[in-house]
Amino acid sequence: MDYDVVVIGAGHNALITAAYAARAGYRVGVFERRSIAGGAVATEERVPGYRFDLGGSAHILIRMTPVVQELELHRFGLEYLELDPLFHASDGDHPWFVWRSVQRTADDLEDRFPGQGEAYARFVNDWLPFARAVNETFLNAPSPLELGRRLIWGSGMRKDWHNRLGQILRPYGDAAAEYFREERVRAPLVWMAAQSGPPPSEPMSAPFLLWHPLYHEGGVARPRGGSGGLTQALVRAIEAYGGQVHLDAPAARVLLEGARAVGVELASGERYTARAVVSGTHVLTTAALLPEERVPPGARRVRTGNGFGMVLRLALSRPLRYRNHVEPASRVGLGLLIRNEQQLSRAYGEYLSGEPTRDPPIIAMSFSAVDPSLAPPGGEVLWLWAQYFPYRLARGSWPEREAEARENILGAFEHYAPGTRASIVGELVQSPLWLERELGLYRGNVMHLEMSTDQMFALRPFLGAGEYRWPGLRGLYLTGASTHPGGGIMGASGRNAARVLLKDLARRPLAALGDALRRRRG
Repeated sequence: MDYDVVVIGAGHNALITAAYAARAGYRVGVFERRSIAGGAVATEERVPGYRFDLGGSAHILIRMTPVVQELELHRFGLEYLELDPLFHASDGDHPWFVWRSVQRTADDLEDRFPGQGEAYARFVNDWLPFARAVNETFLNAPSPLELGRRLIWGSGMRKDWHNRLGQILRPYGDAAAEYFREERVRAPLVWMAAQSGPPPSEPMSAPFLLWHPLYHEGGVARPRGGSGGLTQALVRAIEAYGGQVHLDAPAARVLLEGARAVGVELASGERYTARAVVSGTHVLTTAALLPEERVPPGARRVRTGNGFGMVLRLALSRPLRYRNHVEPASRVGLGLLIRNEQQLSRAYGEYLSGEPTRDPPIIAMSFSAVDPSLAPPGGEVLWLWAQYFPYRLARGSWPEREAEARENILGAFEHYAPGTRASIVGELVQSPLWLERELGLYRGNVMHLEMSTDQMFALRPFLGAGEYRWPGLRGLYLTGASTHPGGGIMGASGRNAARVLLKDLARRPLAALGDALRRRRG
């Protein structure tokens, strides 16, 4: 046997599972199809002197987990740079900031929008216990009992659960309107909640907004040198614990013996055997590695959606400057740039009709403001995430319409920072088609699967596979954004899958001994 554990894919969740297994003393081999580890959490120099993240950039969710501390990733080169403010919110004319301190944020808001600072503090106070309870459910394999125990009994809701449950089941747009009468405050918070994909009118989506209070506890940070600093530290940790990470090594199929996964065959024809196989790829990629009869119907019915976001990675010759600029705060926090809620609704309507939105709301990230290593002296990296952009277009193809969509994003951003276009010296355009071809994100969905209630918790990726095991096959485990709790740079899926895997591996020698004794008696 070549390894105890074979891991397919080197996204951050897969690497986290591998690191926990290697740290526990198991022989681990990771096989990645690309020439760089990290999946959608990787950083490359795509323009001379400028380092671009290829996927996720803001490290928020992982700060709400014990992954970095438990794996001691600081020992392997991970250095986080704290952002404060966390967010820079603006309609173009009236900027305000979300600071790490709730009180400072509330005071700032009260000065700019009387009454809204008090509303913000009340919102955070009302929903912080619930947000903490949701986070706890994310740090465990999902089950109905676990959900009830943590979300109702563990969140302080039990005294008023009838009223609170009604609030949780509403669309997040409605939940925001209950607290914030001022649209210039409400719209950026709604826009941040929209980052998981569902629109503000989606029923039962309020938790995407009610999660917000935790940002003040975990903060927002950046690995020095780029988002890939996290995954490179994980690679070094795996290797330090005796594991191996193989690049340019795409998997062709999972090796089976009866109803057990026993290894992987690469596209090169090489085979590696193992006691357990962990797939960190998209659930549909995992299904493609198996014989058709080993793919449950539920796996064929998962909803990947029709893309939803597009990214411009820009190299600028000068630091970014907004129309209403506060130096350096405007460049430090994530820019939640949206003129009003109608802008988001129009964008979603165009998306539903198969058209790239002409006037998108934008998340702007200029992390060279806190990490000069990302750009040459005097330069800036700027990443613009915009919604909504369908993978399947009603008219034309992405190669034909990419330039048009790029211009729409740049045009929308010029409202906030005029003259930015003239300072561009290099770029990477990531359409939904690019995201699929380069990062393996089916139909350009950065969350792998739609983040709707029918594909969350124990129903993610499908019923029967919610506890990180592939149904009907012993020894095959799942991790990554296709599994609970979903997409984003969190690592909870990788940690949860590792706990399930290690528990099963610890049992297996005893099970094997029992089988041997039974055979002898027979």
